[in-house]
Amino acid sequence: MPDAISGHAVEQEIKHEQSVVDRVYARLDAAAESAKSLAAEGHARARLGNEGGLVERDAMVFQAARRLAMLDAAHEGLVFGRLDMRGGDARYIGRLGLRDADREILLIDWRAPAASVFYQATAQDPAGVVRRRVLQSVADRVVGVEDDLLDVENAPDDLVVVGEGALMASLTRSRDRTMHSVVATIQKEQDHAIRAPQKGVTTISGGPGTGKTVVALHRAAYLLYTDRRRFEGGGVLVVGPNAVFKSYIERVLPSLGETSVSLRALGEVVDGIRAVRHDVPAVAAVKGSARMRDVLVRTAKGPVPAAPDDFRVFYRDDVLTLDAKELHGFRRSLLSSGGRRNKLASKAPDELIDRLWDKVRGDRALERGKDEFVNTLWGSRLFTDFARAWWPVVDAVDVLGWWGDRDRLATDAGDALTAGEVDDLVESFGATDFSIEDVALLDELRYLLGEPPDPEPEHDPLEDLHDDLVPELSTMDERSSRNPIAGETQLGERPTGSVEDDGYAHVLVDEAQDLSPMQWRMLARRGKRASWTIVGDAAQSSWPSVSEAAAARAEALTGKDQNSFRLSTNYRNSAEIFELAADLARERIPGADLPLAVRRTGIEPRLTEVAAPQLGDTVRDAADRLGADLAGTVGVVVPVGWVSRVEDWLHERDRNRVPVLEALDTKGLEFDGIVIVEPDQIVADSDAGIRTLYVALTRATQRLDIVGTSSRWNPR
Repeated sequence: MPDAISGHAVEQEIKHEQSVVDRVYARLDAAAESAKSLAAEGHARARLGNEGGLVERDAMVFQAARRLAMLDAAHEGLVFGRLDMRGGDARYIGRLGLRDADREILLIDWRAPAASVFYQATAQDPAGVVRRRVLQSVADRVVGVEDDLLDVENAPDDLVVVGEGALMASLTRSRDRTMHSVVATIQKEQDHAIRAPQKGVTTISGGPGTGKTVVALHRAAYLLYTDRRRFEGGGVLVVGPNAVFKSYIERVLPSLGETSVSLRALGEVVDGIRAVRHDVPAVAAVKGSARMRDVLVRTAKGPVPAAPDDFRVFYRDDVLTLDAKELHGFRRSLLSSGGRRNKLASKAPDELIDRLWDKVRGDRALERGKDEFVNTLWGSRLFTDFARAWWPVVDAVDVLGWWGDRDRLATDAGDALTAGEVDDLVESFGATDFSIEDVALLDELRYLLGEPPDPEPEHDPLEDLHDDLVPELSTMDERSSRNPIAGETQLGERPTGSVEDDGYAHVLVDEAQDLSPMQWRMLARRGKRASWTIVGDAAQSSWPSVSEAAAARAEALTGKDQNSFRLSTNYRNSAEIFELAADLARERIPGADLPLAVRRTGIEPRLTEVAAPQLGDTVRDAADRLGADLAGTVGVVVPVGWVSRVEDWLHERDRNRVPVLEALDTKGLEFDGIVIVEPDQIVADSDAGIRTLYVALTRATQRLDIVGTSSRWNPR
């Protein structure tokens, strides 16, 4: 059996581990110097003055920069684990792999197969591991160790075992405003999800506090490690519910040695657009519903506001006219051919000319033939101005703006929306910025409209055709490739990037239970050929129609293999806090997945009911009390539209340590303490309000205070 532990023995263990860590950091510094030398050599090759030297420079500098970024990201807590194997070997586990100058292994990358037993070994199945040790570090200094003795029978008599285990130690650590890697404390069921097969769809489910998000992020890092060419070359997209969440998790992947992932909030998925606010729940439910697809199709195929509705031109002995009915039918005919609107912008003028030629009856015109007719119209400012105005190149931002006209939206909506829903949508488009829910609509329009043609050069050579002296310079064969109508430069903040080139090799979606059908469509376009990791818990869904979202999800993932993992242990909440949340779920959320909370603090949640005039003072007192008792952050969770009001109550408090958030914006976050304000109002805010309150109740790791003017929500 191992020796009894003493303070001196712990100091000696830390001293020994520090000597190993110093050796690893020395090798890391050497690797960084090597990368810098590679970059310098690349720049030197560029001075060769030929194209080959430039190509070599770019390749060498790129590789050096990437290596330096990876080394820099891994610097904090580089060495975090040690395995003492049966037979006496010791293996060190870290954020990346390193060898010494003799190519002997110093550090095993946590994603490597050889490191898997660090996470999967248990006392029931030690897999050859006698002692598992977690090194606790600050920068490059070892400040503590925590051990798990897994194989008592094979432990040497002089083996030192320190602490109560790394996991429970990590659970008591105070929180700040960012998520941290848990790479040192991943548990067996979490590790199975991280190392799941890369193909198809991997679903990670589980109740609050089970580590779904951080497990998914570690999975992204693992995939990049196992098949870097595929996933780095094709790209990995990580999508979270909002900008607050994105800021919270953005340190995790770099800390694991990965800096090449595209991390976006739902309001940033479309290039060139950044939305940070939600619509009110009733409007958000309409914009996200599958019904909007039909409305958008009709809008994309409809007339452009203020476009001319007739055309009249004199040619030789004829007066040629296209009336509103003919133009309407012509537009429908062109769009029914399967092309997208902007792709047809270069074709529409030619088709207009063909329609007009069919109306030519004069002998002189017929004798001169169609070529002269074509050249004459292309040389006519009257015609080109009409064609440009009747079938302009449009972008999604402008088209969505058409819905500010109630009559237009009502016409396009048909039976898909009620009159009240039309009114609500029109009012929402009076805002000066986009909502998160608008982004999926913009993306749908991008695909319905098609890619705008590249802008024409500043001087359009076809402008010369409006000089009657040179109409013969254009022929029928040339006109399509030299069409002056199709290219329009768009101004202002607009979606960017090709609508045909949004695909990724892997898509990771967190809080997937909140996605609307339209948001599922938006993400599906980016993952047609991708593997997926999907993280969520149905009981925490803010989307009112679970069946509608499930159908949209199934459509987005059609034909992909499915792998599912359920995480069963709540590591975040104290048992006292989660028992209150679980009581609410059992009573009001059928089928909720309720994990086991493994940690008790002895402190029950505090519930306070006050009269309305005392609400502000009571909230302030609760936030101050938790702030004094806890070392980390205290989140104040409020109903929709209450942030400014409650921030006024807390005007002298540090916003970084005491943030005020609407309940929906707490998705995926955690705090040492939580103050929930007016829980009954949070429930009343939307059809999914009870599930939103459940989310808020499960954000605290240690303390929970609930303050309101009524307590109808209380399951007790």
